[in-house]
This record gives sequence, structure tokens and C-alpha cells, in this order.
Amino acid sequence: MHFQSLNLCKLSVFVSVSRALATRPSCFSPKTHLKAHRNTLFPATFPVTQRPFRVVFAIMASGGQKFPPQKQERQPGQEHVMEPTPEFTSSDYTPSNKLRGATVAFTYVKAQEDKVAQDTRHMLKKAKTSDAKEPMAIAADLGYDNNCKRVVDEVVNAYGRIDILINNAAEQYKSCSVEEIDEEKLERVFRTNIFSYFFTVRHALKHMKQGSCMINTTSVNAYKGSKKLIEYTATKGAIVAYTRALALQLVERGIRVNGVAPGPIWTPLIPSSFSEEECAKFGSEVPMGRAGQPIEVAPCYVFLACNHCSSYITGQVLHPKEVTTRLACSSARLTYHQ
Repeated sequence: MHFQSLNLCKLSVFVSVSRALATRPSCFSPKTHLKAHRNTLFPATFPVTQRPFRVVFAIMASGGQKFPPQKQERQPGQEHVMEPTPEFTSSDYTPSNKLRGATVAFTYVKAQEDKVAQDTRHMLKKAKTSDAKEPMAIAADLGYDNNCKRVVDEVVNAYGRIDILINNAAEQYKSCSVEEIDEEKLERVFRTNIFSYFFTVRHALKHMKQGSCMINTTSVNAYKGSKKLIEYTATKGAIVAYTRALALQLVERGIRVNGVAPGPIWTPLIPSSFSEEECAKFGSEVPMGRAGQPIEVAPCYVFLACNHCSSYITGQVLHPKEVTTRLACSSARLTYHQ
């Protein structure tokens, strides 16, 4: 199977997005991520050009946007109680069918995200094509190797193989000083945010062939840092390095490895880890003056997953976020030279 000849009508997509007990994807909840990802896979992918430029620009740079003060006491947060709820689709998007027919499996946090998983699976079933298999929702704590192996085995037993692997599990906690970060807290964040990526890839790789790809979710914090999210930032930096190193290792096997580094995105991670005041002004400090939405990030994953679009791209990180001089320079250093 070559990059250009991957059968897009029979894709097996595995999205690892949750760790039991305390998990949250860095830029999506399982619901918003899968909704955004599903809507880019199936009924709505890329923007059409029917709306006037001035209207598009006004929405893009809506400075002064604020959210109502809100706080959720534990991670993972709950999307349905957020105000407003994250935007995962848009009537201004139209199908492109780049990954039409994909069969999707995703993980979630048992008990805490049962409703989210049920709703997401229902949406996937409703949108799936006749040649796709039933979507799967698998409860798992991806911070441990044996759980990652179990999830991969379930996916392969059901679908036969894995064509696209998306690593997106993450959690974060604020600390005013590095002295507050004890061993237990440090291990917890690293297990979810980076150990899970190693474990999942380790077991999935044997079921991936030439033409397959992996996409790892990192963060803007890997490039600009965050003084109150030190351990989270450290894991996101590790993901960037891991992505580039893994791409070098797997390029000879015809497997592409890339990453996505979102900026401030409105997801349940925000009210479940920040104060009411911080939530109210979340995203207002960036040049666009607002936080991004999951639907504005999802096309990055579709682009990197589709061999028709990105067959010559590996070891790279896409940056759906605000523009600054510092980040532009950092991004330039990601150029793949091997």
C-alpha cells in the first residue's frame, strides 16, 4: 500500500482521547473532538467561499469576546453545561469527502463521559456510509500500557487494522510554583499526556501498514511556555520532539507522523482547570481577541490524515492559533530536513 493508493473507503481510524479518572484532550473533549472530526470526515469539512470577505473577517477577528464566568470542579469537564457550548460544526461548511467511508473508534472516561460517548457514537452511526463498520466507544485509562494494548486489540479485532491513529489525551493543573508539583501530580500528567502516546503507538504500529499515518496533539504552550502550567507545558514540548523523532524512525516504513498545536480553544478543559475569572476572559489576550472553536481546528487533522493532501508531509506540526512573531520563528524551526 503506497501513500497515494490508500483505500479511503475502508479506513480504520482510532482516536485515543481519554484517560480514566482525570482526562481531557488538550483541545477537545471526546464529544467535541469526535463531532468536529466526524463532521470534517463526513458531512462538513472545509469552508465554502460564498460569504463576503468582510463577514468572514469580522467573525475571525471578533475582539472583545468574553465568556460567562463558569467553573467545573473536576476533569474531564462536561461540555453540555458549558455556556456557550463549543462549536463543532457550521452550516457554512460543505462536504469534501476526503476520508469518506472511515470507520471510527474512540476512547472515553467511564462513568464521567458515558453520555458524551453515547452521543458521539450515535452521531457517527448516523453519518457513516454503507461500507463503513459500526463505530466503537471504548472506556480506558490510557496512562497505562496494558490498557492501551487492550484498546488496540479491541479495535483490530473489530476492524482488522488501523490506518489513522490520533493521540489526543491530556490533562492540566495550575501551579503557582514548581515547588507545588509533587511526584504524584507530575506522574499523573505525564502518564496521560505523553506516556499514553508511547504506549498506544507501541501496540498500534504492528497493525499499521505503508500509507498509514499518526497525528499527535501538542499545544501552543510547547512554543511559548506557560508559567502556571509547567508540567503540562513540559509534556507538550515532549510531544513535539517525540513526533519529529518518530517521523524519522517510521518514514522508511511509509508511515507519516505529524502533529497539531492548537492555541486557546474553547473546550471543557478550560472551565475544569481555570477559575471563573480566567474562563470569562479566555482567549481575549490573543491578537484575534477571541478563543478558537473545535471546528476551526478539525480541518488540520483531516488534512494530515488524507494522503491526497499530505503524502509528502511528515515530522511537521500545524499551528491553528493566533499569529505572533515569536511563534512564527518557532514554527520555522520545525522544517523537516531529514
